[in-house]
Amino acid sequence: MVKLIAVDLDGTLLNEENRVSEKNLESIKYAQSKGIEVVIATGRAHFDVQTIFKDTGVKTWIIGANGATIHQPDRKLLHSVPINKDDAIYILNWLEQEEFYYEVFSNDAIFTPHNGRELMAIEMDRALSANPDINAGVLEDAAKKQFSQTGFSSITSYKDLFESNVDIYNILAFSFDLEKLKRGWAQFESLQDLTLVSSAKHNFELEHTDASKGIALKILASKLNIPLKDTAAVGDSFNDLSMFKIAGRSAAMGNAHQQIKDVCDEVTLTNDEDGVAHFIYSLIRNTESVS
Repeated sequence: MVKLIAVDLDGTLLNEENRVSEKNLESIKYAQSKGIEVVIATGRAHFDVQTIFKDTGVKTWIIGANGATIHQPDRKLLHSVPINKDDAIYILNWLEQEEFYYEVFSNDAIFTPHNGRELMAIEMDRALSANPDINAGVLEDAAKKQFSQTGFSSITSYKDLFESNVDIYNILAFSFDLEKLKRGWAQFESLQDLTLVSSAKHNFELEHTDASKGIALKILASKLNIPLKDTAAVGDSFNDLSMFKIAGRSAAMGNAHQQIKDVCDEVTLTNDEDGVAHFIYSLIRNTESVS
């Protein structure tokens, strides 16, 4: 019997227009009306998720920053695991030297370089010049999605962050240069205190090793006295793997990478076909038929 459903956001609950469809919204309300806990599990910051749901009448648990934070439906912080300060300095110093566009997720803001949009525009031009066959619209959509978040705050250098005691939960690096991304991955993959994941083709993300969607889901299920066998998870990307491994039932979106589909119990419809609603309603139907 499913008592807790974890739902990824980008590429999953959000459609290609970056919106939560009415069908998906109604399915969440329906699940909650049945006494099922719903948690949004995302790489985004919790305040960004709250903005997305601001006018919907829906309040859920939020696993944010890829599991580094858990917020209650009343917005109070339940759990957090910040990145060690020395690790954060090392990461951000390297990213700035390599001229990466980056985002630093904290309690109240997403910090980005003051020249972040310029860095991204330069990379986009280079990518299009080097590869004329690339669809410019795809790159523009990727950039647009990145900037669709709320809570941005501009900084001249990462050093600005360490003049105050700001908690850093997640560091995202973005590039249209796939070789540059590979260099970044190689630079950080051996760091023992950090988890390295990717949530989209053009990024990689770093959190504390004790922070992942799976760990956060386990903590939340324990807090709510829900056995993991009574949980379900749906998503589309590699940063969802940790929760797929522990959830009682897992579903990959129809638009997910084949590797993601291969590890899940089932494949639902795409994010433009209300795949989340399809999964939620099928879970509830199966639960009611068993009972």
